Amino acid sequence: MSDDLYARLIATLDELRATYRLIDHTPEGKTELVSAMRGHEVKHAAKCIILMAKFGKKTKRYVLAVTPGDRRLSLAAIKSALGATYVAFADAQTAERFAGCPVGTVLPFAFNQELQLIADPSLLESEEIFFNAARLDRSLALKTKDYVDIANPRFERITEA
Repeated sequence: MSDDLYARLIATLDELRATYRLIDHTPEGKTELVSAMRGHEVKHAAKCIILMAKFGKKTKRYVLAVTPGDRRLSLAAIKSALGATYVAFADAQTAERFAGCPVGTVLPFAFNQELQLIADPSLLESEEIFFNAARLDRSLALKTKDYVDIANPRFERITEA
């Protein structure tokens, strides 16, 4: 599953001529630990979290929230941005199904059409963003401009002040 997603990510970046580099490291999915292994400040990491949002009693959607690694996600901000009645973290099994890879390796791209991609604008403060590339042992450093051009996220303040 994640090998196919990794191949799709690299093919997409190559096809669109994105500026990136691969970084191999010891398997790790925790943002703080893997940032140290990759040799960058935690604020340059793209932390990717799958959420479940409810709209009334019958409508449910899933969201891929992307924040800088040093910021804390605000569920209240997501709820407000979406106009949802309830927002919570998706359970690991659901998150992996929507992301196509294990928790800790979720990409900042919504390759699944059912995922709505929302990114915090503070990501734009970094020239490059770093993230696990659908694997625990390989990361990617991607020019932020290329990320924005390719992923086309909806930007909303979704982190706590």
